[in-house]
Amino acid sequence: MSTLVAPMILKHWIGGGLDPTPAERYAKVTNPVTGEVIASVPRGTAIDVDRAVDAARAAFPAWRDASLAKRSAVMFAFRDLVFRHQRDLAALVVTDHGKTFNDALGGVSRGLEVIDFACGIPTHLMGGFSQSVSANVDTLSWRQPLGVVGCITPFNFPVMVPMWMYPLALACGNSVVLKPSSDTPLAIQMQAQLLQDAGLPDGVFNVLYGGRETVQRLLEHPDVAAVSFVGSTEVGRYVYETGARAGKRVAAYTGAKNHMVVLPDADMELAADSAVNAGYGAAGERCMAIAVVVAVGDAADRLLPMLVARIGRLRIGDGMADGVDMGPLYSAEHRDKVAYYIAKGVEEGATLVVDGRELRVDEHPNGFFLGPTLFDHVKTNMTIYEDEIFGPVLCLMRVDSYAEAASIINTNRWANGTAIFTNDGGVARRFQTEIEVGMVGVNVPIPVPVGYYPFGGWRESMFGDLDMKGEEGVRFYTRAKTVTSRWPEPGLRGVNLGFPQNT
Repeated sequence: MSTLVAPMILKHWIGGGLDPTPAERYAKVTNPVTGEVIASVPRGTAIDVDRAVDAARAAFPAWRDASLAKRSAVMFAFRDLVFRHQRDLAALVVTDHGKTFNDALGGVSRGLEVIDFACGIPTHLMGGFSQSVSANVDTLSWRQPLGVVGCITPFNFPVMVPMWMYPLALACGNSVVLKPSSDTPLAIQMQAQLLQDAGLPDGVFNVLYGGRETVQRLLEHPDVAAVSFVGSTEVGRYVYETGARAGKRVAAYTGAKNHMVVLPDADMELAADSAVNAGYGAAGERCMAIAVVVAVGDAADRLLPMLVARIGRLRIGDGMADGVDMGPLYSAEHRDKVAYYIAKGVEEGATLVVDGRELRVDEHPNGFFLGPTLFDHVKTNMTIYEDEIFGPVLCLMRVDSYAEAASIINTNRWANGTAIFTNDGGVARRFQTEIEVGMVGVNVPIPVPVGYYPFGGWRESMFGDLDMKGEEGVRFYTRAKTVTSRWPEPGLRGVNLGFPQNT
């Protein structure tokens, strides 16, 4: 395969190739390090959605009927191609998102885990069989694909999050229309090309860029059977309610305010390292970022100087440069929004320990940079606590007891991920049992499960019944069919209007 070079004008991917239809409108794609426009991406319309869904619907029957061996072989080939081009994919992510190369490469690696799982689809789709459930009656069940499924993915992980969706959807026999973020499209185009090179039939995988109009049409289109979504809580709630009202299966994975509890007996060096890593990695633009450190007892007094020291050693700049720890935010608008939250925190009485607004990156004066920010004495009624900032802002809260820390977490409207740092196994076991959050870490700050375990939050961090990834992902992209059969011996006939009984 020849190396894919992102064109200055990107196109939809419909029916097995770049869509030749001219777009009515385009959106700009910027390099957040320099602030320069590097590409244009089409703004899809409802008509574009219809064309993509038509292509997916036409390709579905043959792909549904393809053998499990065939589907698995395509996934194995795709896995090999992604592995060989993982550095290319990561570099594209750095170009339009701004995160560091190592961080982007880690996202590709996590996507590969799900492709690994999808390669084993013959095992994951094994059905059940019971012989002689009644006289001469057998029952078997298996899972079948849904049809055309839509995947709506965010800007911050343009490789990992789509790969948490479409490999399983495809392996299960569905056709896909992917609607990624228009802010970070470069690596998406390459994934479509790699799938084609892996032998995926034309039309089974389609990519459609756009905004609200494209999402709305996907949610309403009668030929779209299911929609999976990752994004903000407000949009995710709308996606779930609108899609469900249209009779679709919907799973929306949404916002977060992840807390990290630090008990007085914890390894403070480990806790400080973990809070900085999880709070400022990818400039805080992760749904699993640690946004709040809840320090119990005197833990805050010991932890605070360690946090400040580590923040002071962080290098901020171009994510492709050696030694850089954190890149810019993905857009100027988002940088300004995070700066607003910092000002709000000061206004409402939190102690601003480190002010990221003071950062200047001389080599890139037009980049969308904002430095790591640290607040102390944060309260639950403050805006910086109540809202999901999605930026490099870490809040330190001080509480007197473990019970108070647990109560704060369990009453927060979000429940995506949480962590506890302690050397007390009994307390850790209690925490993982009674905390009301979907993903829990014990001395692990970002408890994102491996690819064969489910990913999903609780409360307002998820709308739907099934998590992403693992066996729950397989269940989301399939539906059960149960067949009861009888092959009676000659002469066993007769009319009986009673309800059938197993005998």
